[in-house]
Amino acid sequence: MIRMTTAEIQPEELRRQLFDPAAGAYCGFEGWIRNHNEGHEVLRLEYEAYEPLAITEGEKILAEARERYPHLKAHCVHRTGMLEIGECAVWVGVSSPHRDEAFHACRYIIDQLKVRLPIWKKEHYADGHSGWVNCERCAKSA
Repeated sequence: MIRMTTAEIQPEELRRQLFDPAAGAYCGFEGWIRNHNEGHEVLRLEYEAYEPLAITEGEKILAEARERYPHLKAHCVHRTGMLEIGECAVWVGVSSPHRDEAFHACRYIIDQLKVRLPIWKKEHYADGHSGWVNCERCAKSA
């Protein structure tokens, strides 16, 4: 399951959804809004996404993770809209029979999401300026 939301992400609730009596491990990732980037003081971030493609591609990423790491449950939620410092922008959770699978699957999912999903962020700076930050895919090819 992957979804986009403007609502606050609730990691505890999401983690409970991954519970499975056959799972011996859980691994999660939370991406938070920080107050600086590349020498700029950041006040807040704004996320935009092309949601239909983000959902389709996100489901492909979760399916790939399940193929690589069998017996896996994985969920992801990404925020859109205006976010303040300290808020959770993205959450990935994985449950599996063993910790190694959970760690690797979680890392695979977040890394692929950052590269493949059509999500853009605009940083709002303390000096009054703002700027769209390139997605990692765009930055790598530049």
